Amino acid sequence: MMQILSLEKMKATIGKEIGLTDWFSIDQERINNFANCTLDNHWSHVDVEAAKKGFFGETIAQGGLIVSLLTHFHETFIAVPHGAVMGIYYGMNKLRHLSPVKVGSCIRDRIVLGDIKEKRGHKILTTAKHTIEIKDERKPACYAETLTLFYLK
Repeated sequence: MMQILSLEKMKATIGKEIGLTDWFSIDQERINNFANCTLDNHWSHVDVEAAKKGFFGETIAQGGLIVSLLTHFHETFIAVPHGAVMGIYYGMNKLRHLSPVKVGSCIRDRIVLGDIKEKRGHKILTTAKHTIEIKDERKPACYAETLTLFYLK
């Protein structure tokens, strides 16, 4: 759900949760497709039989796969400043992989608005704090801070 907010309302939302996504399934087909795109074909991701004998007892999603889903999750609950004509992914401040995501797991993203900076040239830079939770697990899969640069009219 896109939320178009005034700059004052956005500033009042800093530190508050702006969204919690639905659960998202991580199956072997998605892991294999990601491996084919990125050439991250490590046996722990794509070799089901070898992974059964490995540390986790089954295949795990690539960390890059989990990070690549942040854009999808963020677009679900993005806070957009009033007057924005475009927003672009600007990068990350922080990224930590805290727990592996095993095949068959479901993940979701808890998003908090982290910061807002007004930039020269009618631009606003926002920070979103993402915590990727794994269903029925205590420890999250990932924590990341992403940046979006909005261009205003």
